[in-house]
Amino acid sequence: MSPRYRNGANQAGTVIAIVADIMALILGLWILMYLLDANRANSLVQFVHDAASWLAGWSHDLFTFDEAWARVVAGYGLAAVVYLFVGHAVANRMHRH
Repeated sequence: MSPRYRNGANQAGTVIAIVADIMALILGLWILMYLLDANRANSLVQFVHDAASWLAGWSHDLFTFDEAWARVVAGYGLAAVVYLFVGHAVANRMHRH
C-alpha cells in the first residue's frame, strides 16, 4: 500500500473524528445551556437547541424520567456518547488500514 493512500485514510479518519467531536460538543453544550436555564429567546441558544434536537432526534424523549432535566441529560447525553463512540471507532478503523 502506498504512503499516499495511507495518508488519505488517516485524513479521512481525522475528519470523521472531528465531526463526531463537534456533534458531541453541540449536544453537550445544549445540556449545559438547559441545566443553566439559558435564555431561549437568544439566537445562539435557539441555534444550539435546534442543532441538538436534530442530532438527538432518535434519542430525544427515549427515557421517561419524572424530572425534565434528567430526560434532557439522558436523551441528549446518550446521543453524544453514541456519536463519540461510533465516530472514533470508525476513525480508528480507518487509521489502521
